[in-house]
Parts: sequence; C-alpha cells; structure tokens
Amino acid sequence: MPDGPLAIGVDIGGTKVAAGVVDASGSVLHRTRRDTPHRSTSPRVVEDTIVSAVEELLGHGDEVVAVGIGAAGFVAADRATVVFAPHLSWRNEPLRASLGERLALPIFVDNDANAGIWAEHRFGAGRGESHLVMVNLGTGIGGGIVIDGRVLRGRFGIAGEFGHMQVVPDGIRCECGNRGCWEQYASGNALVREARSLMSAGSPVVSDLFERVGGDPGELTGPLVTEAARDGDPLARELLGEIGRWLGVGIANLAAALDPGTFVIGGGVSAAGDLLLEPARVAFRRQLTGRGYRPEASIVAAQLGNEAGLVGAADLARVGAADLAWAEAADRADRAEHADG
Repeated sequence: MPDGPLAIGVDIGGTKVAAGVVDASGSVLHRTRRDTPHRSTSPRVVEDTIVSAVEELLGHGDEVVAVGIGAAGFVAADRATVVFAPHLSWRNEPLRASLGERLALPIFVDNDANAGIWAEHRFGAGRGESHLVMVNLGTGIGGGIVIDGRVLRGRFGIAGEFGHMQVVPDGIRCECGNRGCWEQYASGNALVREARSLMSAGSPVVSDLFERVGGDPGELTGPLVTEAARDGDPLARELLGEIGRWLGVGIANLAAALDPGTFVIGGGVSAAGDLLLEPARVAFRRQLTGRGYRPEASIVAAQLGNEAGLVGAADLARVGAADLAWAEAADRADRAEHADG
C-alpha cells in the first residue's frame, strides 16, 4: 500500500522531462519521461509534453492530490509563473494557470533546485537538518536553501543562484555577463575547460585523457574526467581537487551569510565523491569566518540523485495541497460562523 496521499512530480530539464507518482515517504511508484522540446519551441508545446506525461501517470488509476512542477529557471515567489527558463521559451509564463486549465488538479510550480533540496531535506542527506543549503554542481552551479523546515525562495523567488556570486574580481567572463562568478571555477564546465586547455597546449600530463577521447579535446566531458580520477589518473585528480578547493571557498562564503548546519552537494560533478569533497572540506575550514571559534557545518554528498527533482516537486505539491485544503476549510468555517451570527 502507498504511504499517505499521492502526488505527481515533474522535473523539467534541458534535455528531458521526468515525471513520477510519489507517495508521502518519497517512494516513486510509477515513472515516465519525455524529451524536452527544443528551446525554440512555443510554450504550448512544452505544456503539451507535461500534460502528456501527467495523463499517462494518471492512467495507472492512483488517487493523486496535486501536481508539482520543478523547472530549471527563475520561478516567481507566487509559485505560479516561470519568469525565465534558459532552455525553454518561457518568459513570464503563467504556467500554473495554463496547466490548471488542462489538468483538474492543484498545480504548484517551483525552481528545480528548490525541489531538489526539499527532497534531500525530507528523504535524503539533509533529513532532520533544520538549516540546510544545497549546492548543485553541473554545467553551472545552482542551489537551494531550507531554513526552519521551509524553502527560502526570496522576495522575488530567485534565491539560490549561488553560481553567480563573484569570487574573483575581474576574473573569467561568465555567461551571465559578469566576471569572476563562482561557477567559472567550481563546476562541470570549469573542470572540462581546464582539462581541454592543457590538452590544447599539448601538455604530456594529459596523455590519459587524450587516450580516453581518441585525441579529440572536443569529446571530453566531466564524467570522463571523473572516471579517469577514479582510475587513479594524477592530472584528473588534481583538476578535481582544484574544483573542490573553489567549492570550499564558495561554501565558506555561504556559511558566513546563512550559517546552515549542513551543506548537501549534488549535481553531476558530485559523483566524484571524496575526490571532490575532501579538498572542499579543507578549503572550507581554511576560509570559514571565525574558524576555530564556531561550529562547522558538515559537507555531505546528496543521496537521491536524478530523482530528487521529481520527488521534491511532488512532495512540495502535496504539502501545498494540504495547506490549500486547510485554508479552504478555515474559510468555510469562518463564513459559517458569521452566517450563524
């Protein structure tokens, strides 16, 4: 038997739309996926993809109380509007209203990183931690914040864009238009850029990586560097160590601002495990404000992997539906009291 009310979570990424029916313990009962429509596609086609996935899951006959959408991009604090999604054509898109016209269920929209941290807070590496920060290392850096058991979204819904903190004045140019952003030094892109730079220079220290990509630097990826590091390649380990050190510097800055008890590190680069996290922990201790005179947050790897987004989106929707039901019941009771009076 499923544990508690069921909700559907939909995780919309740059390449795939993953969806699942999730129970109150975080277990995924049914799954489906679709390719993400190309970024030039109209909003309606993306909505069609979401509706198709949700309707397939509803076809299993489960009683679902809500649908949660986790979208890569800026989501307004109203959890209804996608302000900007870099991989899709959404610009101030009223996604909750649009989907609500086609799906007879409460809809809740959130940033995918918020969905991810909520899943880790409820069911994963951050379970039981009241003050939690998640840092996702992928192509860039994203993240989320949970304070006192609630997702901190910010005044405009855009909290957690940690990758664009400036860590090096006048540093490497970032895609956002600024220079020296954290994600230019501690991300999958940074890892691959440094390796390719050595390969293009013909450095003998990258001979193992050259062999892995058949001599073509353009074929190099972050997972390949991680695999080489796990196999003992000294250069790959050095590059991951450098990424880890920059990760620790940024985390120390976040600790100064937010003072969490735990940092959860997710995203593709986190698959390197302690090859990444140990250098991060060392750099964190060196850079931490008040080091030696304050408690230190722990730095741990995320546990839920690729399913964190859909699990978190579903659970946030379940909580949202319960809050909505409570508010409606309170409103009915208030109206009845005034009518009796």
